[in-house]
Amino acid sequence: MNFLLAGPEDAPVRLLLAHGAGAPMDSPFMSLMADLLARRGVATARFEFAYMAARRSGGKKRPPPRGDLLQPEYDAAIAAAREAWPSARVAIGGKSLGGRVASLVADRAYARGDVGALVCLGYPFHPPGKPGELRTAHLIELRCPALIVQGERDPFGMRAEVEALSLSSAIAFHWAGDGDHDLGPRGGQGFTRRGNLEAAADAVAALLLKTET
Repeated sequence: MNFLLAGPEDAPVRLLLAHGAGAPMDSPFMSLMADLLARRGVATARFEFAYMAARRSGGKKRPPPRGDLLQPEYDAAIAAAREAWPSARVAIGGKSLGGRVASLVADRAYARGDVGALVCLGYPFHPPGKPGELRTAHLIELRCPALIVQGERDPFGMRAEVEALSLSSAIAFHWAGDGDHDLGPRGGQGFTRRGNLEAAADAVAALLLKTET
């Protein structure tokens, strides 16, 4: 497993982060979030699913597999992390698709004691423009402590519609003011993208630094 590392090597928490459907693990969003978390004492280990890694070697640009089909790859990343950092607490998460796949494996890993928390950065509650096609069945009874960082106007799940859902009490939310799927606000709304990302990193660190595995 090839991890892209950021943050102190001896950090008490190591957060696995998987990328979104169309951008790699070193995208500007992922890189900035890893840097902001490192400044807060949270080490990250980013990794790529095979379909994305293949693009780096000149492979044909294919659409990502369905999220449920990526679960074995995330399970393998968890196993590799536990071996690499046996004394660290491990949490899992990701951006959009990566967070969704992490959420699908979270309860199994949590029950084994392999992970202590889940972090989703822009969860894809439904495809844009299709609010009836929810991807939330497994979130209704989720037991793993979780944080979903979501833009208030994210087309994959806006605040009003998400707050109307019946989800597990294990899930906490941090709302990025006027944020889109990358947490960025429109101009003139009283928010900045940097400020939203800083606040998101604060919320993630607050969860992870208090969560025991």
